[in-house]
Amino acid sequence: MHYKNGREAKNGDKVVWIPSHGGPVAGILYDAVAGNDYCNGRIAVTHSTDSCPNLKEVLRADDVVGLPPPAAEVTA
Repeated sequence: MHYKNGREAKNGDKVVWIPSHGGPVAGILYDAVAGNDYCNGRIAVTHSTDSCPNLKEVLRADDVVGLPPPAAEVTA
């Protein structure tokens, strides 16, 4: 996978896309699959108001898969 300028593309890269219609899109590349440069990957758009968590409070998504759901609250 390579960008327009020939640089190797990697999931997690900060990217800017200037489409032929609409305004520019800036964000993080994800779901791109090696071996394909066309209609490949998605951009997670970022904003200045995005959350800024303490990483000690965050889990990777694949570590969450399989965890039991939180217990439902019982109200009287």
